[in-house]
Amino acid sequence: MKPFTRRTAVAAVLDRADVDTDQIMPKQFLKRIERTGFGEFLFFDWAMDPGFELNRPEYRGAGILLAGRNFGCGSSREHAPWGLQDGGFDVVIAPSFGDIFRQNCIKIGLVPIALPAAQVKRLQQFGGRELTVDLEQQTIEDPSGELTPFPFDAFERHRLLNGLDDIGLTLEHEDAITAFEAARG
Repeated sequence: MKPFTRRTAVAAVLDRADVDTDQIMPKQFLKRIERTGFGEFLFFDWAMDPGFELNRPEYRGAGILLAGRNFGCGSSREHAPWGLQDGGFDVVIAPSFGDIFRQNCIKIGLVPIALPAAQVKRLQQFGGRELTVDLEQQTIEDPSGELTPFPFDAFERHRLLNGLDDIGLTLEHEDAITAFEAARG
């Protein structure tokens, strides 16, 4: 996966609570095993409604999603973060996430940032405008120039900053593994 350090992108707002993975990526699109090609099916059922929030023209090409609490709850389908990433999103900011969904995001390089609801609500006022998410500094800069700091687990931050999937994490210890195998003869 590619490293994530900083991203400036248009923010889209999906201010709905308890958006489950079945809504993010409906079951009829789970027949593929590769991680690409899911973006076109993102929020498929909702997207059919012309009034769906993410259909707004100012959100076209958005790379940051500002969501409601408990985003990504429900089943453990990996296809949901794959769809978000394939749909152009690099960052999802919400008050909380489904645990498995959050872990699936980290594993593919999609950055899930949890902030208090009031801070997410404040950032949502900038929907359709650019935000800058800086994982190195752990800040979000809005168009007014205000910086919103965010907490992030140190191990997960290391993983994302360096673009390390599970295999990459293992290869960080390649010298020790080689030495161990050589010692075993």
